[in-house]
Amino acid sequence: MTTASQTNLEKLLARLLDRKPMRTEATLQADVRQLLLDGGLNLDENDLSVDLEAQVGDGRRIDIEVGFTAIETKKDLRSAAILKDAVKQLGGYVHARTEQVGQRYVGILTDGADWRAYSLSGDDLIQVSRFEVKQKTPPADLLRWLEGVLATAEGIRPTPDAIESRLGADSVSHKLDRATLTALYEEHKGLPTVKLKRELWARLLRSALGTQFEDSDELFIEHTLLVNSAEIIAHLVLGIDVTDMQPSTLVLGQRFEQAQIYGVVESDFFGWVIEVPGGEGFVRTVARRLTRYDWAKVEHDVLKVLYESVIAAETRKNQGEYYTPDWLAEKVVADAVTDPLNQRVLDPSCGSGTFLFHAARRYLQAAEDEGRPLRQTLIDISDHVAGIDLHPVAVALARVTYLLAIGRSRLVSDERGPIRVPVYLGDSVQWQQRTDLLDHGHLVIRTEEGGQLFENELRFSEHLLADAGRFDTIVNELADRATNRPPKSKPSLTTLFNRLGISSKDDQQELTENFRLLCHLVDNGRNHIWSYYVRNLARPMWLSREENRVDVLVGNPPWLSYRHMSEEMQELFKDMAQSRKLWRGDEVATHQDLSGLFIARAVQQYLAVDGTFAFVVPNPVLDRPYWSGFRAGHYPDSNETVKIAFSGSWDLRRLRPHFFPRGSAVIFGRRIQALIGEAAKGNTPVPLPTITERWTGKIPGRNSDWAHVQKWVKREDHELKFAGEDLISSPYRKRFWQGASIVPRVLFFVEQQETGPLGLGGGRVAVRSERSSTEKPPWKSLPDMEGVVEKEFVRPALLGESVLPFRLLPPRKVVLPIEGNATLLNGEHPHLERYPDLTNWWRAAEAQWMANRSSERLTLSEQLDFRHKLSDQLPATPLRVVYGKSGMHVSAALVDDPNAIIDHVLYWGTVATREEGMYLCAILNTPALTEVVRPLMAYSKDERHIDKAVWQLPIPEFNSLNPGHRRLAELGAAQAEHIAELPIDETANFVKLRRVIRSVLADSPEAEELDLLVRLLLE
Repeated sequence: MTTASQTNLEKLLARLLDRKPMRTEATLQADVRQLLLDGGLNLDENDLSVDLEAQVGDGRRIDIEVGFTAIETKKDLRSAAILKDAVKQLGGYVHARTEQVGQRYVGILTDGADWRAYSLSGDDLIQVSRFEVKQKTPPADLLRWLEGVLATAEGIRPTPDAIESRLGADSVSHKLDRATLTALYEEHKGLPTVKLKRELWARLLRSALGTQFEDSDELFIEHTLLVNSAEIIAHLVLGIDVTDMQPSTLVLGQRFEQAQIYGVVESDFFGWVIEVPGGEGFVRTVARRLTRYDWAKVEHDVLKVLYESVIAAETRKNQGEYYTPDWLAEKVVADAVTDPLNQRVLDPSCGSGTFLFHAARRYLQAAEDEGRPLRQTLIDISDHVAGIDLHPVAVALARVTYLLAIGRSRLVSDERGPIRVPVYLGDSVQWQQRTDLLDHGHLVIRTEEGGQLFENELRFSEHLLADAGRFDTIVNELADRATNRPPKSKPSLTTLFNRLGISSKDDQQELTENFRLLCHLVDNGRNHIWSYYVRNLARPMWLSREENRVDVLVGNPPWLSYRHMSEEMQELFKDMAQSRKLWRGDEVATHQDLSGLFIARAVQQYLAVDGTFAFVVPNPVLDRPYWSGFRAGHYPDSNETVKIAFSGSWDLRRLRPHFFPRGSAVIFGRRIQALIGEAAKGNTPVPLPTITERWTGKIPGRNSDWAHVQKWVKREDHELKFAGEDLISSPYRKRFWQGASIVPRVLFFVEQQETGPLGLGGGRVAVRSERSSTEKPPWKSLPDMEGVVEKEFVRPALLGESVLPFRLLPPRKVVLPIEGNATLLNGEHPHLERYPDLTNWWRAAEAQWMANRSSERLTLSEQLDFRHKLSDQLPATPLRVVYGKSGMHVSAALVDDPNAIIDHVLYWGTVATREEGMYLCAILNTPALTEVVRPLMAYSKDERHIDKAVWQLPIPEFNSLNPGHRRLAELGAAQAEHIAELPIDETANFVKLRRVIRSVLADSPEAEELDLLVRLLLE
């Protein structure tokens, strides 16, 4: 109901929301039209962008047409029949207009309250976004959604917030673009040129990311959209008007070549768009949408924001992609690059180019201060600041970021000469140790042609790589001539040899053979990619030659855990880590991380002797025992041993808010000569110092620069406490196990339902899925499981949030196929059919699992009993001690219900007596224990990963004859009794309850004695 104080837009929205039967479609059309004109959408009565009843051309009329959008209004869309007819009608309009305009045309269907956006997918009209107006919906929310569809606003400042809200994955603009691109790909993915690009893309990312690489068409489409957008933005940054440019010119970067700016936009994995019917129209649509932004005012990290807004956080985490805050990259570069005009800098894992931006800016400023000519400065910068990354999307974004660092004023200056952007697609780890790229002085590129992988090869003599510009020209011209010649012909290369001064008969013969193969690839539809592929693999290899190595390495290497690598990558990682003394044994294999080996390899391949480095790393590098080999600074290798003199570190784990999912640090060092025998004296590696610079403080916003951030950061020297090297210090280590992974939770965790007036009969219970806000896709969008099961299969389950110090909160309920006390049934077990209700529940759960699992590797039974963590709990013993696997403090309690199932966020161990249980609880719950074990824990944001770190301490097995042990048990029992009687609200947040209990325990009469006994025990 409206009031006099409401704004005109609020009144208008209230009328649109009102679906009263007496409202006519003409009234609704008029209100929608008024909303478009008054809503700040850059539409005007006189610009004729809004036409009532626009004619399609075949006698049909569109209710409202705005640019490339048809808006169809209906009185009420809640009727399924009306909605179906309206979609069919709108589909006719969109089909007709798409054919007329030659670009994507979209449709909106609305009754004022329900707004739906549609786009064509082949011949089908599909809904890509929906916005429902509620009573309290602000008009601005609806107008923002409409603007995303209509794309009418202009001069939008591309701030991070604007990029995220208008172009990110949740924006209607992105959904429309993605729907169109998906339809294009589905229709043409069988073409040889599309298949080739898709295959090479997957091959590269699989080698980089292991099992965490999601080899899916969906990700390939997302990457295609991102890269094509970035390439269009690259033009717009320079003020190039893209509205009238041919799509092929945009995607292939021909305007950059004309401007003598090389290596920014080129034919890559994602250029397939312009090679398929309908692709050019798609590129025009994306270009039209991106021209609405004022890219002259762009922030340099905007492409990082775009990537993070489109690619899901979970996907980025799984792939080890943790982008560095701008202020931290700025500070690292400032400290590492001390003489920018005389130091050559490389970021071997450059990501979206944040470190490159600051290194390039530092070089440009130094050159300007010295008065160097702009022309020479821009020629030289490509040899002084370079980047490598194995992720093709990152490379595309970093190249544009490099341009942003140079800046529009320098790029358009008449004083500048040719510019080469030195950001390359390459593998800095070189998993195959270069054997697949180098062969007797030749760069070898296998083309996967002829139905067999790696059957034919492109070969280039190494000396041709020395001059980067000349080599790029050779490769580009070979590829261009192969593409533009008459089919099946073999033109002469004499003019090319003469123009580029290629006089060696061996070189001429080799290039002629390469040209023959390129022609063959073109004739078989596998073209448009090899120039890009060759040049990007060549440059990293050239940089690895000893005479070409750089003076400074900076960056943030990939943080990829061993457990997330593919089996092949795990084997290579283990071999390479063992030979370099980085491997700490299978016992801690899952904690080991690619970043250490990456740094060792990057230093080995790219850093000159006496060159320095600065890398952002996971914080455990500083003090965890499994990083001791890396901290030693000596990495033997049969090809080339590496020795490091570490110079210092920054401990960043106490900064808030956290900018990575895990705690971080920065390490600094210098490469020293690795000699042997007498010559090696005095060349001893310098381990990472035990004194670190600890940073504490609260960072003010994500987009701050260092000048602003440093005011909020306290920096002071701090001595690191290294964990002991003996990883097994307590006999209890082998007696405690992690609980079961009872996931997906929607299939197992339940709430009991009312049975109704008729009841269910004896021994049966009605249940329904218990939902949680922490569920992940696709499970969180599934409907509840609901049904009846036999009571014996509904078990109590203890989660991490169930455990307080000395006390358990009420357990959750789970449906599990456990027969009796010891038999875990699976879908094939002959006993399952004895229980019809359980069978129905289990078959329904299996169907959901099969339809939604991310991998075909595990059945539902195998997932539930992964690594036997459920069956190992059967049959349960009467007494068990449990503690949480993570948290800032250890919380432990005694479990005396043998039916209780322990979840994976807890660790459990059997105790023989209640006295032994109280002994362990007393030790585990003391602040002294947490204080001593904390340096041994891994950490992630505010929580510590306790896991089995407590058993690295010398906690002896309980001995009832030991007076000290008995006293600890007595004190533990007294505290447990006190906490059991404590009145608490068991429905309150468990973190707050733990805090309350710890406070009560600290004030108890047993606290001081207990703390002293535990400290004495652990000494």
